[in-house]
Amino acid sequence: MSRPLPPGSIVDCHTHTRFSDGAATFEEMARAAEAAGCAVLVSTDHLTLPAGPMDPDGEVQVVEADLPAHRAAWEAARDAHPALEIVYGFECDWYPGCEEAVARWSAGARVRLGSVHWLGDASDGAWIDDPSDLRVWHELGPDEVWRRYVAAWCAACESPLAFDVMAHPDLPARMVPEGLVATIELAPLWDEMVSCARDCGRRVELSTAGWRKGVGDWYPSRGLLERFRRAGVPISVGSDAHRAEDVCWGVRDAYAHAWDVGYRSADVPRADGSWEPMPLR
Repeated sequence: MSRPLPPGSIVDCHTHTRFSDGAATFEEMARAAEAAGCAVLVSTDHLTLPAGPMDPDGEVQVVEADLPAHRAAWEAARDAHPALEIVYGFECDWYPGCEEAVARWSAGARVRLGSVHWLGDASDGAWIDDPSDLRVWHELGPDEVWRRYVAAWCAACESPLAFDVMAHPDLPARMVPEGLVATIELAPLWDEMVSCARDCGRRVELSTAGWRKGVGDWYPSRGLLERFRRAGVPISVGSDAHRAEDVCWGVRDAYAHAWDVGYRSADVPRADGSWEPMPLR
């Protein structure tokens, strides 16, 4: 077991490199983490999007052929920064039928984030958080996008995959700056998500990324986070950094926010594969 972290340590559980859709190398991310006073840095490049309409050129994920190079680059950064605990992981983008690919491609990962960015199956669907392609939002309308997203999120949560954390639970809020706002009451959908996470024993992520993307709120929003807390659903905290300068961005503020909502600890992954609750104060 790793040595317990002291309360107030900075841990970033969600980051990306240029191997997927990030802009920096593992080495650059590690240097930025050390400069930010980070104790544990979790690398979670995107994984398991199939070829075809989702990612035809393999631009936003680690394609299977690049997995050995990805692991080697991560190991080089880990070995060059022994004072920083760097954890190997992936953000595994869920869609119907992805389970075999996730299990095979994420072998050796210590952390697996489950997330939903895509509505529909691998051959017939659409991104929900790409401002350059709002087709599904205009075809279905924000209310139906939310309904289908929550159904997909719950299906991912209920899947047999070993997701350690469900990332950015209310991702459709990403389109609020585009004027795509639900008109229905979201609380019943939130309650479905909370029940699913609780019953499946999942953690959920408190992400700082919404503040950088113009949402003007956390993922999840306060009302949803309060529901997760009342249901006893644990949290992890991450920046979802895609640039070196965003590593650990807002994490301390997220700890304070979680405390204000009623959380007293955040779960932290360690390099040996264990998880531990870290007191927020």
